[in-house]
Amino acid sequence: MKQIATFLPVLILSISLNVCASFYVAKYLKNSDKWFETEQAEQVAKNILTYQSPGGGFQKNIDTTSKPYRGDPQKLQPTFDNGATVDELRFLARYFKATKDEMAKDGFLKGFDYIIKAQYPNGGFPQSYPPGNGYPRFITFNDTAMVRLLIFLRETTQSQYYDFLDKERKAKAKTTFDLGIDCILKCQIKVNGKLTAWCAQHDEKTFEPRGARKFELPSLSGAESADIVLLLMSINNPGQEIIDSVESAVEWFESAKIKGIRVIEKEDVKNGKDKVVVNDPNAPPIWARFYEIGTNKPIFADRNGIKKYSLSEIGYERRNGYAWYGYWPQKLLTEYPRWEKRINKN
Repeated sequence: MKQIATFLPVLILSISLNVCASFYVAKYLKNSDKWFETEQAEQVAKNILTYQSPGGGFQKNIDTTSKPYRGDPQKLQPTFDNGATVDELRFLARYFKATKDEMAKDGFLKGFDYIIKAQYPNGGFPQSYPPGNGYPRFITFNDTAMVRLLIFLRETTQSQYYDFLDKERKAKAKTTFDLGIDCILKCQIKVNGKLTAWCAQHDEKTFEPRGARKFELPSLSGAESADIVLLLMSINNPGQEIIDSVESAVEWFESAKIKGIRVIEKEDVKNGKDKVVVNDPNAPPIWARFYEIGTNKPIFADRNGIKKYSLSEIGYERRNGYAWYGYWPQKLLTEYPRWEKRINKN
């Protein structure tokens, strides 16, 4: 992709799937620029820096803001999963912008370089870096990991909060973003020669769809694909390959929507609550998290990895412990006519 993509904030300011997002840091990013000059902001910045791994990333599912880390830094496990790393770096950038504290700048640059280093030569990003030999090595769209990284990198080339970033790093962010978009286009799954959607993970060498945890089977993802398309729609002056990708994905989402059902929590004598699917002709369209490649049937699985075709066929623990249905594409489908009009106009 030769053009450098620019950001259209009217289309995408946030990702639609915020599973286990880094809300500890995100809540502070809502504060005014003036707040970042306060003693509270200073303490939060100091706390965040104690959680930065030697490589530059941050661990997931921990509060990096309220108290300092006092353990062994070598035991920290940096990742891009569940919202980790990106918001910590956003905080450090805004804090440096307000205070010129060199420690914050150094921490940001260390994290920025960590992200750049993590990208595969083909443009993909693993779930964690170093990627290891397990499923975290796959190109990871799950829980918006790669999409979130690309949004952040583009942000560093356009937002005033990153004015301190040197020209070389800004240029690297642009080329890394463009390479990532190329990777996304290569990962889009074809069925009978027709572009459809994406899997939550793809092989880091062949781009083929891959599973992750036992219950996350190779499939077409109704969740992760929505955020990918929103990202593609936010690219200004897209080439024909991007346009074809978006149009094909939207067509797939339309074909994959499920009408006449609703997921509710039912009273359960043994467990208190239980998720069940009920018929409801007035329910809005809903989408499955995973669809079988080739048939477009919703699929489900327990931790044994055995494919099932209805939510009721899997056990209580996975049935209630995972987002099997959702409304993830709604934002995308609402924005699509406006995007289509803009594309046709240009």
